[in-house]
Amino acid sequence: MIETKDIVRPPRELVEKLQALGCATACSTLHHMGVRDTFIEGPVAWTPGRAVAGPALTLQFMPKREDLYGDGEYLDPEKQLHRHVLYHTQPGDIVVVDARGDMRSGIFGEMMLTYFKGRGGAGVVIDGCIRDFPHAKTIDLGYWLRGVTPNFHTQTRLMPFAVNTPIACGGVTVMPGDIIVADDDGACVVPAALGWQVLEHAGTHHDWEDFSKAMLLQGGSLQRYYPLSDEARPEYEAWRKLNPLKNG
Repeated sequence: MIETKDIVRPPRELVEKLQALGCATACSTLHHMGVRDTFIEGPVAWTPGRAVAGPALTLQFMPKREDLYGDGEYLDPEKQLHRHVLYHTQPGDIVVVDARGDMRSGIFGEMMLTYFKGRGGAGVVIDGCIRDFPHAKTIDLGYWLRGVTPNFHTQTRLMPFAVNTPIACGGVTVMPGDIIVADDDGACVVPAALGWQVLEHAGTHHDWEDFSKAMLLQGGSLQRYYPLSDEARPEYEAWRKLNPLKNG
């Protein structure tokens, strides 16, 4: 019997606030905090307009080796590890897959994705492909993928190897339970332990950014208003008194 570990999930309030923050701001904030490379390069948004955030269930694929992954996995579906990562799904979870950038193997198809949605899954981020996309796109999920293919997951060169272990997806280390923030800009990783700090740092930045945008829309100087210069700060302070920050 195959046994795989569950993940530790962050507070829902934190996840929701990071989703509102967005991928670009999360990435840039982490960069300023010293975590330089959090953007998952390769997978792009296949569901335009969709924005999600959630804890990462991780799935690692490796190059297929027949002595390690043989006919038994086809005769007994419960030996297929890509099923087991979905068994852990709780509402709001995101499955993140290291598929090695392979463009010929479809990691999940319509039925697996339907099950994932039924369990409350929010989206998938795959450094590779899914299959059955004409049907998958009708399932209410967010997809960040390299592409699509008609092939199933081990039809070509890959085999599922590990569930809820550290993986590399799109050149970025993803730890189980890390918070994925994904939208039309792509997907990024927010280390779970840094989530509240990211919000704090980003809030400090956005505290003046709304003012700067208003000034730039009026034709204001880029040098003066972005980033906010010391000379423009008295203007900002006066503007903020008339436009107080909203709670939450």
